[in-house]
Amino acid sequence: MKEGGSIILGSLIIAVALIFGLGFSIAVIDGQQFESLQLHPTEFYYDVSSGHYDNLSSISKFGATLLDTTIRPLTLSTHYRTPTSAVQLQVVSDDAQDSSTGTGARKVTIIGLNASWEEVVQEVTMNGLTPVQIPIPLTRVYRWYVSESGTYATETTGSHAGQLLIEETTGGADWTILTVTPYPVGQSQISVYTIPKGKKGYLLSKTIFVDSTKSADIYFFKRDNVNDTTVPFSPMRLVEREVGVSGGYGLVLEEPTFLCEGPCDVGFMGLISVGTASASAEFELLLVDI
Repeated sequence: MKEGGSIILGSLIIAVALIFGLGFSIAVIDGQQFESLQLHPTEFYYDVSSGHYDNLSSISKFGATLLDTTIRPLTLSTHYRTPTSAVQLQVVSDDAQDSSTGTGARKVTIIGLNASWEEVVQEVTMNGLTPVQIPIPLTRVYRWYVSESGTYATETTGSHAGQLLIEETTGGADWTILTVTPYPVGQSQISVYTIPKGKKGYLLSKTIFVDSTKSADIYFFKRDNVNDTTVPFSPMRLVEREVGVSGGYGLVLEEPTFLCEGPCDVGFMGLISVGTASASAEFELLLVDI
């Protein structure tokens, strides 16, 4: 095989070669080689997202909130809980139809990290107004959604009847919600992610939207070594700050930026100087198994 050239993308290198006139690329990430019958880096990332490689993956995160003068995560619940040890959680609705035989959400799927800071996926059957315990205690919840419904959803009728809530079983803090107004969204909106243990995270792109009649400050943060439970702790650090964002702002990075090695938190927070403003953020990460 004859090398044709290379594009250096931070710690990720894509070397382009030609074999019998076909585009052929090799990606070298942390000393590991990954082959692809694609010529352009974008197509390499498509191979990653389609599961072509065993130890590379990508994840897209998005979230939204109503900002005010207090800085908060860009999530529907305005929270992203970060305990240092696993917490027993439960899921509940404010409508009885969100149950195993109801017309609303019958099952939900919850994705987060367990006590070992590894990703776990759990499906739970709803029981309406009665809380249902999520079997495996969690340190983080970064995505959940309705996975089975009693209604064939339409533009006027969603897949869950009431607001769904994940909360601590002890009657403590609320963690995350699926809203029903103005429409049952069926999916969490959490613009924060915790890279699991055993993976490294590289930022590929980000997009921010703020009510065009308002101006907000948006903070992109990270916290390394979230499994450190004794002093001294790793700090929560600002990665980027966007000042006076109004309307839309997007960036696709030419060079994937290394963020941190899991387990670590990354994501968006924001605030506005006066009044309130709707805001959302999306970002995409390349994940590399260590």
